Amino acid sequence: MISILIPTYNYNIFPLVFSLCEQVKALNIEYEIIGLDDASKKYHSENQKINDLAHCSYSILEKNIGRSAIRNLLAKKARFENLLFLDADVIPIHNDFISNYIPHINSNVKVIYGGIRYQEQRPEKDQILRWVYGKSREALTADVRNQNPYLAFLTLNFMIQKSVFELVSFNEEIPNLRHEDTLFSYELKKAGVSMLHIENPVCHNGLESNQVFLRKSEESLVGLDYLIKNGLIEANYVKLSVAYRKLEKYKLKGMYLAFYRTFKSGFLKNLLGKQPSLLIFDLFRLGYFCDLNTK
Repeated sequence: MISILIPTYNYNIFPLVFSLCEQVKALNIEYEIIGLDDASKKYHSENQKINDLAHCSYSILEKNIGRSAIRNLLAKKARFENLLFLDADVIPIHNDFISNYIPHINSNVKVIYGGIRYQEQRPEKDQILRWVYGKSREALTADVRNQNPYLAFLTLNFMIQKSVFELVSFNEEIPNLRHEDTLFSYELKKAGVSMLHIENPVCHNGLESNQVFLRKSEESLVGLDYLIKNGLIEANYVKLSVAYRKLEKYKLKGMYLAFYRTFKSGFLKNLLGKQPSLLIFDLFRLGYFCDLNTK
């Protein structure tokens, strides 16, 4: 009835798989859990224990194929029509996590997103930025997410019908620079695939350092720029590119770029400090995007 698919890279997913096993066994339904390792170097022995669990498998790719391709490969390996994708660094919050998805299997909604939560305890200083951003921008209620379902969609905890995924899969041609989830949601919207957000969150365990999160944010902006310039998404689909186009329209780009370059070091000091501001994070990202479009 359901295939649970987990791409992983340098992460111990055995606790996640074991937790899911305990839940799904109690439901007395057909299932499989597939963990696929994208040619990482760590946690092989821990993850190999997955193969000892009923209806579960773990295998390692010989070479790294990237976030989009590994999800597509997992879908091809899946036996069942209902695909539940989970990121490696999440864990279900409630014991009825799987059962909350089951009522939606035979509904007319083709994609179901369960949501995400972050730890309540404030993390160490060098992880504050990712935590603040996640709690404010990603850990949204289902009611809020359903107001703009495609943009609020993340690929870390969602169920999709395999027949739909065969029509709208992850684009393997784009550079491995993030925003593959943005492109995926855009193509779902363009294809008229229905989407519903429910309250069925997982907890995000993989808080990166501030430095790593900033680097990934910059990579994400390079990826967004690529998608727009290559006509893969419309510029008005993402708030940041909408703001950039307004700067261009009102001939304010040069002024904003000068502002960004003047205060960039101050922005970074705040973002790497104890009390990072999301307003400054937004100003930084907009300036970085302007910079990309002057080279």
